[in-house]
Amino acid sequence: MFVFAIKEEAGDEFTGYNSVFVGVGKVNATYHLSKAIFERKPGLIVNLGSAGSHKHPRGSIVCCTQFIQRDMDVTALGFDKYQTPFCEYSPLLQYGISVEGIPEGICGTGDNFLTTHAINDFDVIDMEAYPIAWVAMKEKIPFLCLKYITDGADGGAALDWQRSVSMAATALKATIRTLIK
Repeated sequence: MFVFAIKEEAGDEFTGYNSVFVGVGKVNATYHLSKAIFERKPGLIVNLGSAGSHKHPRGSIVCCTQFIQRDMDVTALGFDKYQTPFCEYSPLLQYGISVEGIPEGICGTGDNFLTTHAINDFDVIDMEAYPIAWVAMKEKIPFLCLKYITDGADGGAALDWQRSVSMAATALKATIRTLIK
């Protein structure tokens, strides 16, 4: 099952495929993915979409196998940065399939669109991958996460994303084709 946040990330390239659009943000992603898993019972979850990065070049594809909730900060109560209080898991979620020849990244997921990425704890920025990876792990479903880098998560990110998101579908479809040969 292909999982996208929004239709703009899939374009027409994934029409007719087993795809689900979970919406923007962690809550939408968790709810809509859980519902799709219950209804469709997929054997594999492939999260495809757009992301920003201050490390990986625009127009590149990055395979994310590690995830952080970049907006989880309860350090004032003595928890580690990114740690969900009273959760048995490490703040760094490590789950996903690596793909030889595709650079790997650590995805920082949060419910805000970053335009000033200055933290080096993660090098890919999105708004849905962490809960998708977490639900896949909890349900013991193999997971692959490929992100198309649309912007530098900097001052020009909003305009760059709007200009580049339409290119994501073509690049991601080409990458998927090379993987299933």
